[in-house]
Amino acid sequence: MQLFYNPNITENDTRFNFDKDESRHIVKVLRKSIGDQLHITNGKGHLFKAQLIQADMKHCTVNIISQSLQPKRKYNLHLAVAPTKMNDRYEWFLEKATEIGIEEITPIICDNSERKVIKKERFEKILQAAMKQSLQCYLPKLNPPVAFKEFIKQEVFGHKFIAHCEDTDRKSLKTQLKTNKDIIILIGPEGDFSSNEIKIALATNFIPVTLGNTRLRTETAAIVACHSVAFINE
Repeated sequence: MQLFYNPNITENDTRFNFDKDESRHIVKVLRKSIGDQLHITNGKGHLFKAQLIQADMKHCTVNIISQSLQPKRKYNLHLAVAPTKMNDRYEWFLEKATEIGIEEITPIICDNSERKVIKKERFEKILQAAMKQSLQCYLPKLNPPVAFKEFIKQEVFGHKFIAHCEDTDRKSLKTQLKTNKDIIILIGPEGDFSSNEIKIALATNFIPVTLGNTRLRTETAAIVACHSVAFINE
């Protein structure tokens, strides 16, 4: 199954036109022809089954045969992860977290952050590609980067955790997770959260957790957290 993504298709559409880039991919790369079936999602949960009625590298048109709304996960995972010094490591996290299952991502700028600027447009494309590759119909929400102290002031719902490396009283994340719950997990930069940031998080009812016995890179920690939540909800 080949899944296409277009945010503009709606459940009311009976016909849809692909843009030039997608049309070229459909005809030249996938070698689709008139009568072939395609699957499309708008990233909002809808899955459309369509039939190709015009196959041109500049303009492909499909008739919508059927559409259905895919069920959401019974939990909602929001990871707030500091950008990594090397962009490709953060991109790897975005890709794998989307494949595993995540609803929302916020890049947080911390006291020890070495990178404070992200390429949001590129990150969005990575999320879209990972969603299509893993045949999912919900596109994770990527929020703009925000300072840790501003993020922590925001009203958030569900179980709240901060994963850090300080040698203090921390609980194992896997013992704290419960099924079918909204969850938010904070993951710090290469230099970890500062002591002050940890104090602020604890003061706002974040539970300090550890992700295992070894020290993990930022992107690895984020994936471990993401997989732990997905595993407990299987």
